[in-house]
Amino acid sequence: MATLLIVGLLPLGLAGWVLSRRSGQELRSLEGRYQAQLVQDKARQIELYGQRYRDVVMSLARAFELTGGTSALSREEGDGRLEQTVEEDAHLIALTILPVKGTPHVAYKPDVISREEADERAADVLGRMAGSGIIISRPKLIRSSQEMCFAIGAPVMSKHGAAGGEDEIVAAVVAVVSFSDVFRTVGQKNSVDEKELIESGAPIVFVVDETGSVVAHPDVRLALSEQTMTDLPVVRDWMESGAAIGSALAPFTFERDGKQLEMLGSYATARFDPNGKSTGADNGGANLGVIAIQNESAALVSVSDMRRQTLFISLLAALFALGIGFFMARELARPVRELASGAHAIAGGDFSNQITLRSYTERTELGELAASFNSMSAQLQQHIADLHRAADENKQLFIGTIKALAAAIDGKDPYTRGHSERVARYAVAIAETLGLPKDEVERTRISALLHDVGKIGVDDKILKKPGQLTDDEFAQMKQHPLIGYKIMSLIPQMKDYLDGILKHHEAINGSGYPQGLTAEHIPLQARIIAVADTFDACTTERPYQKAMRTEEALGILQKYLGTRYDPRVVAAMEQACAASLIRPGTSRQPTQAHIAQATPLPVVSCV
Repeated sequence: MATLLIVGLLPLGLAGWVLSRRSGQELRSLEGRYQAQLVQDKARQIELYGQRYRDVVMSLARAFELTGGTSALSREEGDGRLEQTVEEDAHLIALTILPVKGTPHVAYKPDVISREEADERAADVLGRMAGSGIIISRPKLIRSSQEMCFAIGAPVMSKHGAAGGEDEIVAAVVAVVSFSDVFRTVGQKNSVDEKELIESGAPIVFVVDETGSVVAHPDVRLALSEQTMTDLPVVRDWMESGAAIGSALAPFTFERDGKQLEMLGSYATARFDPNGKSTGADNGGANLGVIAIQNESAALVSVSDMRRQTLFISLLAALFALGIGFFMARELARPVRELASGAHAIAGGDFSNQITLRSYTERTELGELAASFNSMSAQLQQHIADLHRAADENKQLFIGTIKALAAAIDGKDPYTRGHSERVARYAVAIAETLGLPKDEVERTRISALLHDVGKIGVDDKILKKPGQLTDDEFAQMKQHPLIGYKIMSLIPQMKDYLDGILKHHEAINGSGYPQGLTAEHIPLQARIIAVADTFDACTTERPYQKAMRTEEALGILQKYLGTRYDPRVVAAMEQACAASLIRPGTSRQPTQAHIAQATPLPVVSCV
């Protein structure tokens, strides 16, 4: 059998390894080409964004040249048009007309940039303006709003200048433009931590200026800190190329948390002004580097899958070889055959099977082994039966303890007696209607029984207060999910039930408590309990409302679809009611002394 394994598996394993290695090389090359195309596309988008505002600024400058200067803006309607231009363009933060002789005209968005900062940006560009070309500053943060922006300036020229009729600058048009569109080009909907992106294997695309400082990144914190990225070899390669190369691949090794990571890298140059020039001390704003990096091992996960598949096929081949070897060995081990068959039955769980051998083997070592197997199987069968019985008893004890705890909590207020049991019944009906697995249905039931366990930590004066709760009292009442979570989280075996305890008062639109989670972050277990809890509140007598009929309670749930409750869960509730799986229960009428938590919520008190 060993010979069969070596002859059969060694060539297969080597072939699989060679093929996976070649596939990895091809995939790495494909990922490199994709990255190169990706950064080129992003660079072109950024260039088009810059081109748009270069055209805006140049158009204004040429318009002033055609009208003979900026004298037209001396009228109040001229300033109004500047303000309208800034207001109508979402990305235009400030627009300044700076006559060489005369009063500057400034329109800006005060909620984004102050007048002082707008003047600083304009003065910075004007100070570097020496000819007819456009000046573009490197992206910088606005101090007041922490928004990244860049400035574009164009001169207004006049042919009525010095002797000889040479052109001279009579004014300048400077626009301060938001960099947010570039953030959307390279980033995510929300800021994502750089470490998480690297570990996920997703391509990370970011933008640096000619100093290597990041100006746009999916991790917004890096961009806002203007952190230098020169520790990445791919960034240094781009800087050393002097933006002379349009795009290039640059694989490199990157150290993260003491581990060496092989990274795929590529870069491309976004030329904000193909004919422009750097802005002196800031080392330029005309060229930006669009950089893409990606964790190679995570990107090439399909190669790892291929190797696992090769291993799986090799194991199958090994089993096949073992089968052939076993067939060949049968004739060499005939006396062991029946013993092996009986032992196999025992290994498969059939402890009632008894091994029998031919008479000529009864007094041999094989006979003694068979007797030992028979004795072992009988004892194992008895032990397994005892374990099943003990497991059933433990489960019943666990469920009984949970029910007793829920009843104790509900019993603090006679008005809510039986509430947890009913919520658990409704939650089970919803979960079964949704087609959840049995184990998940059971977890939902236990979580529903315990959903109000945190009320054990709420002062009885609040729970049983005969009247409306104050804001402070209601704030304390809203702590009961967190209290219940803290209590139950101390028990490791309760981890599967904590979501329902902590989050059953969360709302789909984020208006719930205690965490203000939205739909995609609320576990299904908690969403089911929330609907069941509300249904019970609506269909039982309350001090501030009469018990509703089933149709009225379902109408309340329908009213809050998509804001408080999951439409799919509410639909399952309606189906369960229609199939008579849910029968609302009512508690006894409370006396005035038992009126607790009588704080009706807006519009409908049971919601």
